[in-house]
Amino acid sequence: MIIRETERLLLRRMVPTDAAFIRELVNEPGWLQFIGDRGVRTIEDARRYIETGPLAMYERFGFGLYLVALRPGDVPIGICGLLKRDTLSEVDIGFALLRRFSGRGYACEAAEAVVAHAREELGLRHLVAIAAPENHRSLRLLEKLGLRFERMVRVSPERPESVLYARDL
Repeated sequence: MIIRETERLLLRRMVPTDAAFIRELVNEPGWLQFIGDRGVRTIEDARRYIETGPLAMYERFGFGLYLVALRPGDVPIGICGLLKRDTLSEVDIGFALLRRFSGRGYACEAAEAVVAHAREELGLRHLVAIAAPENHRSLRLLEKLGLRFERMVRVSPERPESVLYARDL
């Protein structure tokens, strides 16, 4: 299911056959450093990650993380979407790209499309985002999207504090 199209990108719901791409993405150095090791080593692990993460969130909330692909050709380059975490009261936006596609404005283009989707199709009025304090690229993107620093938060006891940004839609 296509969520949004931009000039260069297609955002769609993930499917189990995206497992090879997801295995690659969640084992990128930037993902491991700033998001964490999800223990996804095999295609089956990746399929399980998709089923228990994005697919479960689509079913429960009607939104989730979407696959970001280049147009034309549906070439996967990353993920971007909305999450509802148990530890945050509001919906947050998240994104990650394969390193070889960073620095070309794709993350910003995808995130702007997700913000528009949140406002126009889902009727959200407020959006938050979390990031590691040392993840300067993500923090710059959040500011470009109009989100502003609110406070430090801890989303789980075993993780260090994250920066929480927010904006009204």
